[in-house]
Amino acid sequence: MGTRPDPEIGTVASEFAAVSVSIDHEGNGPRLRLEDLSGGRVAFLDALQLGTLVWLPPEQLTALLDPSANRWRDSPPTS
Repeated sequence: MGTRPDPEIGTVASEFAAVSVSIDHEGNGPRLRLEDLSGGRVAFLDALQLGTLVWLPPEQLTALLDPSANRWRDSPPTS
């Protein structure tokens, strides 16, 4: 039993990032599979996580977009 996702839905790209999007059915239920095409990192988002993003106030979403907060560190940030 592999972790092969369904065929790719598509790619979302800009001058800052490129992400492959597909649906994964290997977990407890269907979830979005996102793959950063520049680094190969994969993340899965379930319905609750996606719903939270939809309802997130714009200023909180903007705070998540700071790449220096998590992306370009040798170790995870301390909270």
